[in-house]
Amino acid sequence: MAEKDQRAQGLTETRALELPERGPAVVAFIKEDCPTCQLVLPVLNAIARHWGEACPVRIVGQTVAGNRALEASLGSERYIDILDDADLHASFAADIETVPTVQLKSADSSAELIGFSRDEWQTQLDQFAAALNAETLALDWSTLPEWRPGCGSLSVDPLHADRLRAEAEGSPLRARRLTVGQADDPFEFLFDQGFSDGLPVVPPTPERVLRMLDGTHRDAQDIVAVVPPNLVEVTVEKVAINAVMAGCRPEYLPVVLTALEAACTDEYNIHGVMATTMGASPVVVVNGPIRRQLGMNMELGALGQGNRANATIGRALRLVLRNIGGAVPGGTERSTLGNASKFTQCFAEWEERNPWGPLHVERGFAAEDSVVTLFTMSSGPTLIVDQDSRTGHSLGTSFGLCLEAAFHPKAHYATDVLVVVCPEHVDTFVNDGWDKTKIRERIQAVTARPIRELAGDEDCAVGFKPAQIAKMDAAALDRPLPKFRTPEDIHLVVAGSNAGKFSGAFHGWATGPIGSIMVSRKIELN
Repeated sequence: MAEKDQRAQGLTETRALELPERGPAVVAFIKEDCPTCQLVLPVLNAIARHWGEACPVRIVGQTVAGNRALEASLGSERYIDILDDADLHASFAADIETVPTVQLKSADSSAELIGFSRDEWQTQLDQFAAALNAETLALDWSTLPEWRPGCGSLSVDPLHADRLRAEAEGSPLRARRLTVGQADDPFEFLFDQGFSDGLPVVPPTPERVLRMLDGTHRDAQDIVAVVPPNLVEVTVEKVAINAVMAGCRPEYLPVVLTALEAACTDEYNIHGVMATTMGASPVVVVNGPIRRQLGMNMELGALGQGNRANATIGRALRLVLRNIGGAVPGGTERSTLGNASKFTQCFAEWEERNPWGPLHVERGFAAEDSVVTLFTMSSGPTLIVDQDSRTGHSLGTSFGLCLEAAFHPKAHYATDVLVVVCPEHVDTFVNDGWDKTKIRERIQAVTARPIRELAGDEDCAVGFKPAQIAKMDAAALDRPLPKFRTPEDIHLVVAGSNAGKFSGAFHGWATGPIGSIMVSRKIELN
């Protein structure tokens, strides 16, 4: 509820009105769904009516909706000011553990009533009247029960307590804290709590999370994205926590944040990616100056293990999707087999070895921009092994023959592909004057098959169905159909060692609006 809407309901923010430290005053901390609070509400109203302006009564309500309910329960005969403490700052500052808590403040002394004890309330209010030089409260105490316990204040609820403590201390951290027993192993604890992807994670202590937040200029409570399937608003702080667990350095955090933003777009469709039984998973490609700044691997072993930035950036994205978004295996994560890329898959393009221009420039960004691109893979990287070709035509043919296996050799127009061209293969193409356009055209030509060869039959049921074939004439059945719907569905990047004629390919998932579309986002560093 916006501030102006709260005031329209006759509520006053506690931040705008300090509670009195000295009396005379009665201050009552109330929660509308607490039965004991409801019991004492008429008593507090009677106090306000009896002592009037000589001793104002202030009710501090802990929710906006609850305050409206309190007003409604008192009706037109309301003598009490109800203050809005929906942010719980006043309750926390007053160290309220139980509601109702009623503070009786005279000029020289104060007393506190917690819960409801009839004898204690009557005695304390009589003494309070004497301190005020006022008449004793005229109330038939016999109509009230002898004793009723109070309820827990929202300010000590674990869902709010850590946030309030952090705000009071000036800390940017708001996430709920988990206490690990002195004899517990924190690594085993995190396994037991289900925060791991199956490998050990780094305990996200407040000190580590604060250091991680130093890696971004963004406020810790900024919303990065709404992450499915739980559709949770994920803050920078929550991403930082998972980045710590993944093993990231603080300077990696902007890349992780940008990758999450890209993943949670409608075009990328991370919910479908993580839920499909095919086992799809994001591949994170990093371009621009940040590659060098972070020491990312783009050369020998770029798609494998050994580089902290590559490994932990990809892992941090997946931990956010798992721990916050809810994409947990056995839940909405339904991969039939799974694959190692479910742990992590992130690499940088070796732009300096790419004579055709890097991926992010091809996708419309400036060369000096640092950019994250997300591609959805269903399998890979699979090797394209060609140590014999000496011409672009021959090597392009090898690429096409290998890529025809994406999904299935008879599955055409079904997916896209991310091809990682190794430097020695780059040299073969360049020496023969081939650019990306010619490579794509050759792949499409090599993979083109007459539709009649792509029909499902008794030998292999995969392909065009009999009902589809029945609608085509001979000319249509003889029409060659390339593997990919458009040449642009063949995405080409450069990475890998200078030695070795082994390129790689990530086979995609469902292409286009029915599945996942490659998404690129600029990394904002300032």
